[in-house]
Amino acid sequence: MTGLLEVRDLAFAYPDGRQVLFGVNLTVRPGERVAILGPNGAGKTTLVLHLNGTLLAGSGSVRVDGITAAKMSLREIRRRVGVVFQDPDDQLFSPTVRDDVAFGPRNLGYRGHELDHKVHHALHAVGMAEFANRAPHHLSFGQRRRVAASTVMSMDPTVLVLDEPSSNLDPMARREFADIVLSLGLTTVMVTHDLLYALQLCPRSVIMNNGRIVADGPTRDILAGEALLAANRLELPVGYALPV
Repeated sequence: MTGLLEVRDLAFAYPDGRQVLFGVNLTVRPGERVAILGPNGAGKTTLVLHLNGTLLAGSGSVRVDGITAAKMSLREIRRRVGVVFQDPDDQLFSPTVRDDVAFGPRNLGYRGHELDHKVHHALHAVGMAEFANRAPHHLSFGQRRRVAASTVMSMDPTVLVLDEPSSNLDPMARREFADIVLSLGLTTVMVTHDLLYALQLCPRSVIMNNGRIVADGPTRDILAGEALLAANRLELPVGYALPV
């Protein structure tokens, strides 16, 4: 069951007392790709920060491959759940691409040939192997996002979490990143406002609003519900018609 993600009755409030999640339940099966849609402030980011233990449940639970996210299991949860943030510069801080990608596995104890293999494999998976010796800040935004994904892939995750993966990408970079996601074959959770990207990448979507999941089903069916989209401040591009 590698890649199984289970969220059960998850509730969470920030220290100021503001409750953001109210009994969220979500199961993502191995190999499934699921988009999380919803307006700003719906709780989407708070939910995904629970998936790799950045936040820990106030009540309820998050389990990955049968392991419950808790203080004592954070190292293993963070190895299994790789998060690619919206801004790649939040993840890239080393002098070279290679150093950034090597950071995670080096901390796990990999050295020498094994470390080199991890780095090469992760960069090759995102089409960035030839840029290993480049400085990340000399790359385009789309290339930096691919390197950020590579830093996650070097840890051999079973679940991939993408935060607004299409933002700030030109059309070609957008397509290239989509091709990468599809080629990886990982269980994937994608937070996005880009409904067409969700349709392209994720057969299933859920809508969050006010800290709850209010809809869950095939992405095409979700996007065909005009009243559902409107009620949750979502809309398709003007003039776009879903393919028959």
